[in-house]
Amino acid sequence: MKIALIGCGNIGTVITQAIKYKKVNVELEYVYDIDDEKAKKFAERFQTKFKQFDEILREDLDLIIEAASQEAVRTLIPNVLEAKKNVMIMSTGALVDETLLQEIKDLANKNNLKVYLPSGAILGLDGIKSANIGKIESVTIKTRKPPKSLKGAPFFEKNPVDLEQIKNPTIIYEGPAKEAVKLFPANVNVAASLSLAGIGPEKTKVQIIVDPNIKSNIHEIVAEGSFGTIKTRAENVPSPDNPRTSYLAALSAVATLKKITEPIKVGT
Repeated sequence: MKIALIGCGNIGTVITQAIKYKKVNVELEYVYDIDDEKAKKFAERFQTKFKQFDEILREDLDLIIEAASQEAVRTLIPNVLEAKKNVMIMSTGALVDETLLQEIKDLANKNNLKVYLPSGAILGLDGIKSANIGKIESVTIKTRKPPKSLKGAPFFEKNPVDLEQIKNPTIIYEGPAKEAVKLFPANVNVAASLSLAGIGPEKTKVQIIVDPNIKSNIHEIVAEGSFGTIKTRAENVPSPDNPRTSYLAALSAVATLKKITEPIKVGT
């Protein structure tokens, strides 16, 4: 399978390393990043090719992976689908925009394409998907992060908080996933993925806690409904080059590639 990568940051690096060391049977043909120099250095490092986005769309490819940002999903992914390419989206927070989500669904249906959304840094999406065939009454995700993981989030523009002065676990946000992914776009894409698998971004509740006593990113999910109760907890090591992203999120992209390319598919 021939692929291209949008975004030459931490997640893109983990995906590319997995390809380089033959952990997944795909060929990385091209890379693109909004920062040309960054993309060129990335391409040289991993012995692949840098091309501008419009050039990539004209190539014969089976899949294009977005590992850049929610903005990249909004501005680039519809064009990828128009060009009749399957896509994998890592910045799933963009999809709480119902208009964008419907546009992506319509384009995928029109062109007989697939849109893959990896599980990211959380556990239990297979159970949530199964439970949603019946009835889910409530879903809550509690995200606990060290202060440095949240620096730079748009939330702090209107809610000034000195993260370095927080000495004890402190709840800084409670509300729907639809709002959370806008206020913390680099931190809680997991809330969007959870809502898409379950009862939607308006009904999925999010709680974000700053905890100076931890080094990992912790995600706890509780879902209740006619099926019973689902509880999961993931304590994720932050990616070495980007503390806002959990290493497991990048690994989930590799796992999704394996699921696409291998004949036996395990899990819902």
